[in-house]
Amino acid sequence: MDTATIRDTLEERRSALDAELRELTAIPRDPAAAVSFGKRIGDGTTEAVDRLAKVGAAEQLAAMRADVVRALEKLDDGTYGLCDRCGGPISDERLDARPRSVLCVHCASLRLRDT
Repeated sequence: MDTATIRDTLEERRSALDAELRELTAIPRDPAAAVSFGKRIGDGTTEAVDRLAKVGAAEQLAAMRADVVRALEKLDDGTYGLCDRCGGPISDERLDARPRSVLCVHCASLRLRDT
């Protein structure tokens, strides 16, 4: 892919992630509704579990967005395609599959293991 196509792809992905994050973090229509973790499964517990799931999803989306923003920065400074951790090249196959990649496969696996 050429640089312009990569930039367009990354900017589209950033916009999509922003929209998803806005939706996930929107204040519910009835913010005064009580959310509780009772001993019995009910509406409050279901709502609380749903909110916890949304928080987890929002954290994942925010991490993806950070990688997209970093990849755009790397395009600007001429380091796109180089791993942020080891400085080695990121394979073309990886960049084709995930243009937002800022780590090579090896370093990405280390990051996953560290979390």
